[in-house]
Amino acid sequence: MSHLTESLAAAIAEADHVAALTGAGVSTASGIPSFRGEDGIWKTEFDPADFHYSRFQADPGGFWAERLELSERMFPDDVAPNAAHEALAELEEAGQLDAVITQNTDGLHQTAGSESVIELHGNSRRVACQDCGTRLDADPVEQRAREGELPPECSCGGVFKPDTVLFGEQLPTGALQQARRHAREADVFLAVGSSLKVEPAASLPRVAAREGARLSLVNLEETPVTGQADDDIRADVTEALPEVAATVRRRSG
Repeated sequence: MSHLTESLAAAIAEADHVAALTGAGVSTASGIPSFRGEDGIWKTEFDPADFHYSRFQADPGGFWAERLELSERMFPDDVAPNAAHEALAELEEAGQLDAVITQNTDGLHQTAGSESVIELHGNSRRVACQDCGTRLDADPVEQRAREGELPPECSCGGVFKPDTVLFGEQLPTGALQQARRHAREADVFLAVGSSLKVEPAASLPRVAAREGARLSLVNLEETPVTGQADDDIRADVTEALPEVAATVRRRSG
């Protein structure tokens, strides 16, 4: 793997604009379960229909009861950023990474220290009032729901919703526009721990490659864009990304 990461690190060190797209493979390394796939919780534990926006609208109390169970499954007590999160934060701090575009909703990139994070699917650690738009930390609101306030309400009387994109909702326009801009402007575009099968995020590597970026994949399995990639690193993200970051650091002195 070292010759692959060495080449990628050299490209990152020389690039003017670098962006990274992260998927579930970065979160599962921290113990957060995957949603899709044969062992994903949508197939094994929860019904996606229970988390559709229409369900939230029609039965917000019932939605929140299911959401509390999902939240407990999503966030084990010991969940924390892993070496892949930390490597991306290190690259940003060194001025070698312009943005992390993530499909994940766990907020672990920010916990690790990344500041330029574009959340395509929102953030499970927040809630948003559907009337006034107030956003709050999710923990105390979820606690109120556990104590019987179903659904939990804002001080304005509006109902709180997890600040994530539910089934049946569009991705936030601003986040998607920013992500596409970084894909167009990137000299190096990393796609890390993502199957690249869920649109519109899956189109971002293609946009980057079409605009001339070096497309670099770090994933355990083949993806639909593997044939277009300049780098195809089949490795654990918690091993490959720290190696890349360390090599960039060494090259930068």
